[in-house]
Amino acid sequence: MTTIPAPQPAVGSAPSALDAATLASLKKLTQYYIVTAFLALFIGVMLGPLQALNYGGINLYDYPLLKNLIKSYYQGLTLHGVLNALVFTQFFISGWMLYLPARDLRVRPNMRFAWFTYLMMTAGLLTAAVPLLTNNATVLYTFYPPLEGSPVFYIGAAVMVAASLLVAAQVVLLWVGWKRANPGRVTPLVAYMSVATWLMWGVASLGLVVEVVVMLIPWSLGLTRGVDPLLARTLFWWTGHPIVYFWLLPAYISWYAFLPRQAGGRIASEGLARLAFTLFLIFSVPVGLHHQYADPNVQSSWKVIHMFLTFLVAVPSLLTAFSVGAALEDSARARGGRGLFGWVTRLPWGNASMTAQVLAMISFIFGGAGGIVNASMAFSPVVHNTAWIPGHFHITVGTATTLTFMGLVFWLLPHLTGKRLAWPRAALASVWLWFGGMMLFAVGMHWQGLAGVPRRAQVSAAAQQAVYDGMNIALPKLMTAVSGMVLFVAAIFFFGVLFRTLLSPRVDDPESTPIPYSDAISAAGEQLASASTLVRRTEPLLALTVASLLLVILVYAPVIGPMLASYQFVPGQRLW
Repeated sequence: MTTIPAPQPAVGSAPSALDAATLASLKKLTQYYIVTAFLALFIGVMLGPLQALNYGGINLYDYPLLKNLIKSYYQGLTLHGVLNALVFTQFFISGWMLYLPARDLRVRPNMRFAWFTYLMMTAGLLTAAVPLLTNNATVLYTFYPPLEGSPVFYIGAAVMVAASLLVAAQVVLLWVGWKRANPGRVTPLVAYMSVATWLMWGVASLGLVVEVVVMLIPWSLGLTRGVDPLLARTLFWWTGHPIVYFWLLPAYISWYAFLPRQAGGRIASEGLARLAFTLFLIFSVPVGLHHQYADPNVQSSWKVIHMFLTFLVAVPSLLTAFSVGAALEDSARARGGRGLFGWVTRLPWGNASMTAQVLAMISFIFGGAGGIVNASMAFSPVVHNTAWIPGHFHITVGTATTLTFMGLVFWLLPHLTGKRLAWPRAALASVWLWFGGMMLFAVGMHWQGLAGVPRRAQVSAAAQQAVYDGMNIALPKLMTAVSGMVLFVAAIFFFGVLFRTLLSPRVDDPESTPIPYSDAISAAGEQLASASTLVRRTEPLLALTVASLLLVILVYAPVIGPMLASYQFVPGQRLW
């Protein structure tokens, strides 16, 4: 793989330069975040085949040995969802998007504070893990009252989210300090995308923070006599849909900035990349009501507005598809690719990191198409709360995000540690197996969802199996069951490579595996005065964040206001 050195800062580019000792500490911290993330993914993935087999009609949860470890299907599903969708993503992103902007801006973070946020996030994880493992928080990961979990779970989750917001604050302050030291300069692309993502998460997380801190923790502690389920659901989906973009945008950073170099090409346009992240910052939060089409006491007019805002989020995704696709074509044609599609064969498919990310992008094409169905008031009732939804979720977060993060590790760990990637062929095999398994799972689950099979249900233990037999879904059930086994094998390959790499001795200078920054066909430039109008208009991220927050308030205040005026106190329930 051809690489170039990280861009060098201009003289006086930061209040405090990133010295060698700080860089070593930052790399170690990032490694801790990444390894913790993948340990959570490992446990969550080991529970995955049980979920797939359930939808294949095979119930393993009632076997005595497993019953001693996991009390029910729903506890297994809660662990699988929390570890994979919340813990894995939050730890990986916190490490990835602290390290990248610090390197890109060449500024020195406060490492004591940075290590504190990691320890705080880990403490939150361990706190929440206790009720999860003891079956006292089997409430999935959607925070839906009146299903009530242990207050320890809600407190631990709140600490984790608070830690991520402290990482966000540190990155934004680093950027603000850089801007003050470099007036009139264009923010480097990787730092720009990282800061935009953190600012979006700051706005998006407000709904979940209010739900958990103001409603769920006091309620679960017995300090209030009840909680309003509709208001709680609305606050959850304030965060619940944009959190998907919080998981996805860190993958976009690599697709835009690093993947072109790994493929041997160039970024098509830095301006378009900045525009895509700007659009996500503004439009990705006020979309939650498209998850609540079936909820009463929410005016349909506001649901329609959220639907159209959701459709707007497709625009930056289409920009990304065009830009990254153009970058890959630029690479392949430079390598001798010919024809309308023949150039695809000239991509470096032997590179596991590149292959993982390209396959992740392919999966997101189908995930994005399914997302349009989910957002439509006409089509959503057909698939709402059916197996279609986890099928969709697994090709967006489970493949587009997770497979990208898996691919990133193949160069990131050597870069952080100086250890060489173990078993490159096994790494490449894990990528293809994961992609194939997830595609098989997605087809099987989408098919079952269209037939009416519900989500979040232990269908393999249903009392009336004849109902499912009458759906003529034998083939999609088989596909779903087989996909679980394929994904299990993929995980064995991937984690074998990961752990073998971590346990191997250091043999290189970590910087001998540089960050694969890409050149640009159309660069943003260095000075705002000479930059394009698009670059200048997208540079003021703080002002754009204020615009995003105002839009969110505009479309949520008329919805939440009546709920507060007629607050319904519903007592907690435990159904497991």
